[in-house]
Amino acid sequence: MSNVVSVLAISITTVALAEIGDKTQLLSLLLASRYRKPIPIIAAIFFATIVNHALAAYLGVVVADLLTPETLRWVLIISFIAMAGWVLIPDKLDDDEAISNRGPFVASFIAFFIAEIGDKTQIATSILGAQNADALHWVILGTTIGMLLANVPVVLIGKLSANKLPLTLIHRITAVIFLGLAVGTFLGV
Repeated sequence: MSNVVSVLAISITTVALAEIGDKTQLLSLLLASRYRKPIPIIAAIFFATIVNHALAAYLGVVVADLLTPETLRWVLIISFIAMAGWVLIPDKLDDDEAISNRGPFVASFIAFFIAEIGDKTQIATSILGAQNADALHWVILGTTIGMLLANVPVVLIGKLSANKLPLTLIHRITAVIFLGLAVGTFLGV
């Protein structure tokens, strides 16, 4: 049970902090200002994240199965260190990213799912999935909760929340967490 709580806590914290200032958070702000219907946008974020992160976590397990334990350990260590560096680079939403006119749920689902492909939170989910294959559902649940914790407030209170957060400090804390995960993996914790 303590492993489940640990996996859930690490998954929630990692994604919630990594998501702050991320392009999908900016996308949440854009969707909220365009549609002004938070419930369908939040539902779309939830479902897009579940699908995207489930695929990412399962891919992490598949890749982990193809590697020897020692190789996987080093891939995880290097991945966590790379994520620590990547999280320090703030994301911007591309100006030419189009949003569908199909309504708030469909537009938000499609835009959010596509924006998450190759995103640092998706990569983190793959890494966590590879590291915790025995608790994969908890990884997916935790990363989804983390995504919602970071994006729902942006949808609900819009630009105010995004402009008031100390993004540099949050990015640094997240980088330290990823470095801690790298050290923990190195030490076999």
